Amino acid sequence: MGVFEDQIADAVLAKFEALPAKSKPSKCDEGSFPWVPLCGIVVSHALGTGMKCLPTAKISQAAGNVLHDWHAEVLAIRAFNHFLMQECLLLSSSPKYSSPFVRRREENETSHVGGLQPFTIHENVRIHMYNSEAPCGDASMEFVMDAQNDPTPWPVRAESNLKNQPSKLKGRESFSELGIVRRKPSRADSPPTLSKSCSDKLALKQCTSLLSSLTSTLIVPTNAYLATLILPRLQCNRTACERSFGHRGRLKHVANKSWSGGHSFQPFQIKTTDREFSYSRRSKCFPTDIARGSNISAVYNPRLHETLINGVLQGRKQVDASGASALCNARMWKVVRQVAVAVAVAGSSLPERFRFGKYQQLKEADALEHRREVKKEVRLEALRGWIRNEGDNFELVHE
Repeated sequence: MGVFEDQIADAVLAKFEALPAKSKPSKCDEGSFPWVPLCGIVVSHALGTGMKCLPTAKISQAAGNVLHDWHAEVLAIRAFNHFLMQECLLLSSSPKYSSPFVRRREENETSHVGGLQPFTIHENVRIHMYNSEAPCGDASMEFVMDAQNDPTPWPVRAESNLKNQPSKLKGRESFSELGIVRRKPSRADSPPTLSKSCSDKLALKQCTSLLSSLTSTLIVPTNAYLATLILPRLQCNRTACERSFGHRGRLKHVANKSWSGGHSFQPFQIKTTDREFSYSRRSKCFPTDIARGSNISAVYNPRLHETLINGVLQGRKQVDASGASALCNARMWKVVRQVAVAVAVAGSSLPERFRFGKYQQLKEADALEHRREVKKEVRLEALRGWIRNEGDNFELVHE
């Protein structure tokens, strides 16, 4: 713990406190208190709060307009990507604009893939993240064990070969099995999901960078890796963090590895702070108070503020396209398309390389070949048992 860690935590906490009341958890009945995880990325002051995800059965109905995962870490990373896209759009459409975060690449730097990835994050930029709770999944399993009335590990159940069945990915159960890929934890009676835990997603980001697939078509990943993850002291188990994220843990088979396209294994440092979030699970007024998870999610970056419920804008239904968050795949695609036109990679119209019919075609594009190879190897060598969360193959709009 030190001044640096406290400064990062304070920056995130202050941004959240400045948000309007509608973006914060609602009050609970007497004897209980609302809680929600908070995650913030300090470079762009992007943050998110949330703790839920979309059931597998609803993925095919999302049409690109509903977020699949709105846990705090995922929302913060999406808000960060949204901010980077907006920087690219300003750089490509406003010749006089200069960004302290992103720059145009020189001609001798651009990728071999048809001039794509025309941008890069500045070399002197360092990216830090504050989490108010230990990431769900492997990095928090010791806390799950400690919370049990009986800490004896549950018997390991025999499993058949993994298939695309959410039940084959464990949530909180079988906590005696450590170092494995897990799905998002949920109540036993909740609809199953294939969304992987935040521990698993952050572990993978140490190899692919914080850039999403869409942002990776615009920005080279070299300088887009997380440098520091800061956790409250009471939410940091060093053994669990080393197992989940460290080069001697489950990622040892890809440690020190480099791939094509600017990808490499870049583990983040894990530091602690005594700063606590006012809506953390430890914020109870009385020992007998019961924690109630909030269904309200806040999203913020300097160019965006949204309040979400169930992966869409507050007050809207999931089937209503007008309720789509700016962070959903359909809306983020539109920004990528705008940048592609402004950059004029192939003339004044939309470059041919961006004329995809469906989202899955974009994910399989040449521009993302290196990224796909990295993910494939990491899942095979380190994050074994990863099941892809597929089904939201929506039509891409080219208007």
